[in-house]
Amino acid sequence: MPHPAIGQQLIILPVIDSTNNYAMAQAAAGKAPHGNVYFTLEQTAGKGQRGKTWHATPGENIMMSVVIYPESLITSQQFLLSAAIALGCYDFFKIYAGEETRIKWPNDLYWRDRKAGGILIESRIGRADQEGGTPAWLLAIAGMGININQTGFTPQTLRPVSLKQITGKTYDIIPLAKELCQALENRYQALQHPQQLLADYHQALYKYNETVKLKKDNIVFETTIRGVTADGRLHTQDTIDRWFGVGEVEWVIHP
Repeated sequence: MPHPAIGQQLIILPVIDSTNNYAMAQAAAGKAPHGNVYFTLEQTAGKGQRGKTWHATPGENIMMSVVIYPESLITSQQFLLSAAIALGCYDFFKIYAGEETRIKWPNDLYWRDRKAGGILIESRIGRADQEGGTPAWLLAIAGMGININQTGFTPQTLRPVSLKQITGKTYDIIPLAKELCQALENRYQALQHPQQLLADYHQALYKYNETVKLKKDNIVFETTIRGVTADGRLHTQDTIDRWFGVGEVEWVIHP
């Protein structure tokens, strides 16, 4: 029996601590089928990557989490799901913001050199069914925050940009959230063709085949972005080829 489409059930919450927390709790209670989307107008404790917080003005942005039961994927394919979610956000945002929309590795939404949105995927992994076997990937909660109408940001937000700042227009965020759900569903279905998905990810990749500055262990170095592996490592090249896992390096981007 096929899964329900992403966004077939769009639950709107006036205020919540974190859509990821809420979605995870609903799934743990058996109340969240695949494709359920929890959207909020206000998040009091939004979460970002690697323990960071996500600040957003109430009622002005897309803040939502998608419940995914990745039955056709194994745990070593977690980056493929991340790439699919990032591409869904990219497809949606590009319609309004144009060709300068990009995905900054691993899954930030960028426009020019500014951050328009972020994604946080949290997973539940089960035990392997046999010794030496692959652990089961039980559940993924894909949370995303995309700047839509917000024009004032906290000083802690580095190089932010919103759709309103790009286009000068004000948007109704609920219809946009529904459009985003459709874009996410399209890319989730595209997981059946992982090589094409990765090719599309590279086409959208920020600074692909360009020389950038990265920072590792307080050392800043120049290197050229050559791509991302199927397991999510950033491949760069300078005097040698290098591969970095998520969190191993920081981007050095000047305003």
